[in-house]
Amino acid sequence: MSKIRKQEALDYHSQGRPGKIEVVPSKPYHTQRDLSLAYSPGVAEPCLAIAENPDDVYKYTAKRNLVAVISNGTAVLGLGDIGALASKPVMEGKGLLFKIFADIDVFDIEIDATDVDHFVQTVKAIAPTFGGINLEDIKAPECFEIEQRLKQELNIPLMHDDQHGTAIITGAALLNALEITGKKIEKIKVVVSGAGPSAISCAKLYLALGAKVENIYMFDSKGLITKDRTNLDVHKQQFASSAPHCELKEAMNEADVFLGLSRGNIVDKTMIQVMAANPIVFACANPDPEIPYQEAIDSRPDVIVATGRSDHPNQVNNVLGFPFIFRGALDVHASTINEEMKLAAVRAIAALAKEPVPEEVNQAYSIKNLVFGKEYIIPKPIDPRLLTVVAPAVAKAAVDSGVARSPISDWDKYKQELSLRMGLDKKIMNQITQQAKKNPKRVVFVEADNYSVLKAAQVVKDEGIAKPILLGNTAVIKQVIAENNLDLSDVPIIDTRSSDAEETRLAYAQILFEKRKRKGFTLHEAKIAMRNRNHFGSMMVDQGDADAMITGVTRNYKDSVRPPLQVVGMDKQHQIIAGMYMIITKKGTFFFSDTTVNLEPTAEDLVKITLLTYDAVKRFNVEPRIAMLSYSNFGTSKGAEAVKVNEAVKILHEKYPHICVDGEIQGNFAVNSALRTSKFPFTKLGDQQTNTLIFPNLSSGNIAYKLIQEMGETEAIGPILLGMKKSVHVLQLGASVREIVNMATIAVVDAHQKQEQL
Repeated sequence: MSKIRKQEALDYHSQGRPGKIEVVPSKPYHTQRDLSLAYSPGVAEPCLAIAENPDDVYKYTAKRNLVAVISNGTAVLGLGDIGALASKPVMEGKGLLFKIFADIDVFDIEIDATDVDHFVQTVKAIAPTFGGINLEDIKAPECFEIEQRLKQELNIPLMHDDQHGTAIITGAALLNALEITGKKIEKIKVVVSGAGPSAISCAKLYLALGAKVENIYMFDSKGLITKDRTNLDVHKQQFASSAPHCELKEAMNEADVFLGLSRGNIVDKTMIQVMAANPIVFACANPDPEIPYQEAIDSRPDVIVATGRSDHPNQVNNVLGFPFIFRGALDVHASTINEEMKLAAVRAIAALAKEPVPEEVNQAYSIKNLVFGKEYIIPKPIDPRLLTVVAPAVAKAAVDSGVARSPISDWDKYKQELSLRMGLDKKIMNQITQQAKKNPKRVVFVEADNYSVLKAAQVVKDEGIAKPILLGNTAVIKQVIAENNLDLSDVPIIDTRSSDAEETRLAYAQILFEKRKRKGFTLHEAKIAMRNRNHFGSMMVDQGDADAMITGVTRNYKDSVRPPLQVVGMDKQHQIIAGMYMIITKKGTFFFSDTTVNLEPTAEDLVKITLLTYDAVKRFNVEPRIAMLSYSNFGTSKGAEAVKVNEAVKILHEKYPHICVDGEIQGNFAVNSALRTSKFPFTKLGDQQTNTLIFPNLSSGNIAYKLIQEMGETEAIGPILLGMKKSVHVLQLGASVREIVNMATIAVVDAHQKQEQL
């Protein structure tokens, strides 16, 4: 797992706007009329409508898409009873996950109440605000009574995720593991380490799936829960065994399944070795599982292992469930989350693992073909299909079980709406990051005497994204590291001007001279150039001493891109370079090109840029739908720029008919498919969302991405330098740590792809 340092975590939560979530208006509010409609006097009309028909609250307010994440902070994961106030960062984080995975809005509510009656009454009093309630981090046994009472007394979806989230995910994993091993659930022996809310809920769900209570051996902190023990609460009593008292190691003998929801490192190899043939081990304690993954795997060849960790196969992660369960429940206006809906989620998640895996998921984990089997019994958390598979399954179960007050009739349309709700964004950066982590490369950071560059180098090292190499004055770099308490002690530093680098510098100079001797370079000039970090870093990549290079943070773009062009050069296929930005918006991810390189491209240049960009977007597992932008629409203007773009489109249509590209077209028509099809139904872009925009010149591309970046609710990632022979990327002057990290991540994946092409 990657390192998270104390100050880094505090900075993340405090810098900029404190916290992780905010409330934003969803209606226009700029004019006096807007405000009159939003508040007084216009707001009276929906108020009166709701007073007459309470169900209209779902029509006129945000209730239908609003979930409360509620806690009293008595059982915060890994922290214990820290109180309501201290639990707030966790609840905000849960709200963030609801939003990014299922587009559900959240208010986090921290209630300073440990008494069950007080807590229940408080939640009941505020419940009219919300369409659903996610209870979180409430200690046992109070959590059981709280959930039970609130489900009985409220008529909105409600779930204590600590109880049911892990149960649903491990339930899906169990069904698939049993299928792989050929075992019947009604015959399996299950040993459970832990008797808290998650463990008890898991055991209950396994019973609902067909397991037998007499075959479940549950251990709490005092040992095996048996019928002769006194002072057991009603929830533990359900799993009290008639078997004589025994230790965990003894219970593991001939067990088919081990479920760990307790503490790390309490199981060893010998305990796995005495289990039945083809054992199933779910070691879910965090951050350290009951038995380390590799130790469990090494214990015997027939074992199937799942943990809560992201760095091993079969991660048990609640995010596979709760966002999509609530999404489905909210969308049919369900009055509760019942057992049928939970079981539908279990079966939908299990079934998804058997489906062919999208290529973007394979690539994210650097796996050629991820297939259903021992190392893939549950979907990966980044699988974009979870929303459109799990949410409809839950919604349909709500309809079939009679708790849906707004049933869905057209399920295909509903799935389409779910995709559109998330902007068709496939979480590209998440996938790229996972891919980079599977095959980290050596990345040269040219301007390593800069704090932001060093901080980014530490992040990519800690995250396992890249193996950084630092170029610059050793003393200066070490001083910046020390002053900012960075941990880069094991990262190589190369001072390109030092005597230690002289031998390499002279060898590189000779190579550069041979490359450039007929282009005005003398050997003396090559030796001088090799004292320059951009030339030296470029040569490291060119000669295979590094895999990728990042530069541009402290120098202007033109000066930063020239050395890589001289040393590494352009790829032979395209013979042009371009800068492309990935713009992530609520409407999806867009690719802007060219934004940094070509000042006034000709029609032929625009064709080359388009082909280069097309290939780049395809490598992100996105099918490019390309609009060639102008101030003109399909010949409405005969200005030189419009004619140039028109000519480029003609060439593309004639020579590359397989590419979905059209223009010249204005920006609003390019990104608004409804507007475009109403005016220009003939366009090759059709009624689908355009995702790739080619600008007619550098000025328009550069202005466009910078304006969009500054206007908020977008993230601009780039510029991704396209067309180089090897992975070299030049950032904009003054790039932030986040921007440097993103670019280094892309550089790693780019290096991997370029090396595969050689």
